[in-house]
Amino acid sequence: MRAGVRGDAARRTRALNLKALRTHVGTLAGVVILAVLLWRLGTGVLLDGLRRIDGVTLLAALGIGLVTTVFSAWRWALVARGLRIRLPLGPAVADYYRALFLNAALPGGVLGDVHRAVRHGQSTGDLGRGVRSVVIERAAGQLALAAVGAVVLLTMPSPVLAEARHIVPLAALAALGALAVVLAFRMNRAPSRRGRALRAALGEARAGLLSRRNWPGVVISSVVVLAGYLAMFVLAARVARVSASVVVLLPLGVLALLAMALPLNVGGWGPREGVAAWAFGAAGLGAGSGLSVAVVYGVLSFVASLPGVLVLVARWYTALRAGSGTAAAAPEPHASDGPYPASSVEVSNEKYAPKESARLARSSFPFSAEPSEARPMTPESV
Repeated sequence: MRAGVRGDAARRTRALNLKALRTHVGTLAGVVILAVLLWRLGTGVLLDGLRRIDGVTLLAALGIGLVTTVFSAWRWALVARGLRIRLPLGPAVADYYRALFLNAALPGGVLGDVHRAVRHGQSTGDLGRGVRSVVIERAAGQLALAAVGAVVLLTMPSPVLAEARHIVPLAALAALGALAVVLAFRMNRAPSRRGRALRAALGEARAGLLSRRNWPGVVISSVVVLAGYLAMFVLAARVARVSASVVVLLPLGVLALLAMALPLNVGGWGPREGVAAWAFGAAGLGAGSGLSVAVVYGVLSFVASLPGVLVLVARWYTALRAGSGTAAAAPEPHASDGPYPASSVEVSNEKYAPKESARLARSSFPFSAEPSEARPMTPESV
């Protein structure tokens, strides 16, 4: 029995070590990419693009970020509803802003989503289902990017147009062949625990994304979010004084967004700048212009996530108030001069103090909720 427990602990430790190693490798790769780009292209074009960012541009970035964040949170709420989790839109928007800021401020580019998934799972009382709702929501965004990106790259002029028209049919045939092999293998194999877990996961994904109530909203929100990201890219190109038409810029923006999905970045920086420099150079617009556009896009995206700081400060202040209120509501027990002994006073304090602290915690922040309501916002500290 003890050997089995030690074995499970060792496996969990190895898994955590592998995840940490992948995070460090991805961060290092992002740093190397940025260093090589700055070494080859210099910092002049980069700094020139940053100097052109003005107040109107920042307000436009905040507006685009508001639209994309609200629609992303709506998609998350739809997926959570498909998984039978109650997630109101207001708390979802606040949590999403906080995750975007942490994604942009911390290495790896996904730590904010990890934090959002864990906190949401803890608040619902079902950690696994809460985490899966976030994973499914993020997968929906990536699927929308892949689908729209394939259409754009196959139909609009881009540096990869010829390669995409050759690769996509081969990739489709390979995917169909792999699916046929998997189906044949499953038909000739007895059900297993892993197979049942996979079917359950696919069932949850289908309920969250493809149910009759959810799929229209998921599609609309994903298209709006992707359109907002591309609008931000075009805005960054105009700030960097790239005069190419929107038809030319859209495929380049799709390539940059696809590069951002690679886990080799520092808060989203690295592959995006490398792919943008290569794509703009191949399109005849200059590699330096591509680097400048990608850097301006990164700055505008970070500005669009800054409302997440307000969410973090509000959570910290609410936790501070809840802690001070709990301390004030629980006075030190003392000997009573009346007919009741001191022991009864202590029992009374222990019996009613938790209820008082819970009441203060619920009333101190508009997004707080009891775990039974399955809301993601709680008055705990971040």
